[in-house]
Amino acid sequence: MTSSDPIADMLTRIRNAIMVRHDSVEIPASKMKVAIAKILKEEGFIDNFELVKGKISRNIKIHLRYTEKNIPVLSTLERVSKPGLRVYVDRGEIPRLAGGLGVAIISTSKGVMSGQQARRQGIGGELLCYVI
Repeated sequence: MTSSDPIADMLTRIRNAIMVRHDSVEIPASKMKVAIAKILKEEGFIDNFELVKGKISRNIKIHLRYTEKNIPVLSTLERVSKPGLRVYVDRGEIPRLAGGLGVAIISTSKGVMSGQQARRQGIGGELLCYVI
C-alpha cells in the first residue's frame, strides 16, 4: 500500500510499537527513512536498526530502547513538515527542543542531519520532525 507521507507513516509505526512495548518494529525502507533511523541511533533514542531483505522489498527493523523500568526513551515523535505544508528553517531559526534533550531532524542540501549538526555547519533546510 502506498502512503502519501512515508515519513509520517514511519513515525506512527514507531509510536504505536512503543505504546504496546514491542522490542522492534519493521518499516518499509527508503534512503530518507534510513537516514532518520541513523540519527535516532546516534542520538540514543533507539538501540539499533538493520536493513532486512523481505520477499518483495527491503525493510528497516528498528530495535526500540527502554529504561530498566520498561519506560520508553522516546516520548515524543512529531512530524512538522507535511506534504500539504512544507516547513523550512534558516540556520538561525533551527529550534532547540526540551533544553537540548530533544532533536530536530532537518533535510539539508548536505543530507539529513540533526538540528545541532546543521547549526554547527551553518545551514538550514526542511524541518522534518521533532524527537524528544
